[in-house]
Amino acid sequence: MNRLGGSGVEVSALSFGAAAIGNLYTEVGEAQAHDAVEAAWQRGIRYFDTAPHYGLGLSERRLGAALSDHPRDRYTLSTKVGRRLEPSDGGGDDLAGGFAVPATHRRVWDFSADGIRRTLESSLERLGLDRVDVVYLHDPDEHAEDAFREGYPALEKLRSEGVVGAIGAGMNQAGMLTRFVRDTDVDVVLCAGRYTLLDQSALTGLLPAAHERGTSVVIGGAFNSGLLANPEPGARYNYTVAPSALVERALRLKSVADRHGTTLRAAALAFCAAHPAVASVLVGARSAHEVRDCAHQFAARVPAAFWQDLHAEGLLPADAPVPAETPKESS
Repeated sequence: MNRLGGSGVEVSALSFGAAAIGNLYTEVGEAQAHDAVEAAWQRGIRYFDTAPHYGLGLSERRLGAALSDHPRDRYTLSTKVGRRLEPSDGGGDDLAGGFAVPATHRRVWDFSADGIRRTLESSLERLGLDRVDVVYLHDPDEHAEDAFREGYPALEKLRSEGVVGAIGAGMNQAGMLTRFVRDTDVDVVLCAGRYTLLDQSALTGLLPAAHERGTSVVIGGAFNSGLLANPEPGARYNYTVAPSALVERALRLKSVADRHGTTLRAAALAFCAAHPAVASVLVGARSAHEVRDCAHQFAARVPAAFWQDLHAEGLLPADAPVPAETPKESS
């Protein structure tokens, strides 16, 4: 287990992202969602992440129900604030928001102190819990002023009151997360899709700053929404269809992995975990099979020669840390 910054909160090196069980893109049945969480538990995963945004609360409800089978002091759970859910009677579905659920609620951006407390209270109700361990400001890209002026101080107060153990921000960019690391006292930042075998933009500012400050980083989107899990035309890259040039690059990466008797999935996860600032690699899974595969790939050995070839072929920057060959444990 790895500690988040200066907090007392600990996370497993491999963690479970619950967006998929909130019906991301397509429906997931109740039993399938429960089995995915249970498979994560059986494989030693003890850190679970969710958000109101995921399925308009469905992810939180399903995750809370599945984890109710386990002792509360045995796992770490994070959720997010910044998108408050309000009831809506407009009908239809939420596919435009990315989730195959009825549009029973609408999302309202709200980084105010009152909005954050209300959002967290609603999350606790859906989760069926009296506390969460980590709270992130969620995607404040277009709301930087509100997030820094109101949102962050509100989280800092919740931490000082002991309501939560650790606080941070979660985004699909590295730039603003670097500002959080440098200008605030966050314990952790969640960076999705910006430190992968295809995108190392977090390497130049965010990761060095976090390492220097002792701030932990959780890396999400290790597969860049799917392209690094199964590189082929039509695969998703950061939530959209991957451009042909990136598909070609991913196929080159896969070819090197095949040559060295490993998998691109194993290499993608190992790369994310190798940086010293990274406390956990967050993987999204919609089934027990996907969870078990991720856990297996995470523990797999990736030969040193694989990384040497990536450097030699210009597929990886020379200054990007690469893992040792010693197999890892998911916790």
